[in-house]
Amino acid sequence: METKIVCTKNAPGAIGPYSQAVIAGGMVYTSGQIAIDPATGEMVSGGIAEQTEQVCKNVAELLKAAGTDITKVVKTTCFLADMADFAVFNGIYAKYFTGKPARSCVAVKTLPKGALAEIDTVCPL
Repeated sequence: METKIVCTKNAPGAIGPYSQAVIAGGMVYTSGQIAIDPATGEMVSGGIAEQTEQVCKNVAELLKAAGTDITKVVKTTCFLADMADFAVFNGIYAKYFTGKPARSCVAVKTLPKGALAEIDTVCPL
């Protein structure tokens, strides 16, 4: 199966040995996105609302660079640093993921760079 690496300056660059996203078999697989502002390379200030907004924007930009869009996402995996943030996270998530993809959402002990939320996606081209 042929694969293609997706790279865009409109989303944060990888902070490790991985790609921002990969296209394989007609699907786009995004790496987990956290609330890094691609213009500054820094985490956005604020709490879960501000971070979730940036995470969703980052995912949308990766999918756009791959030639698809966030409304077509079929699966997300969401990670929260605190499940108490679930309701706020859901409210913002729902504005972006209007196609209501399948989803897993779990709380984890820590996320990279002290992030409060992270999302990865699977999306058809």
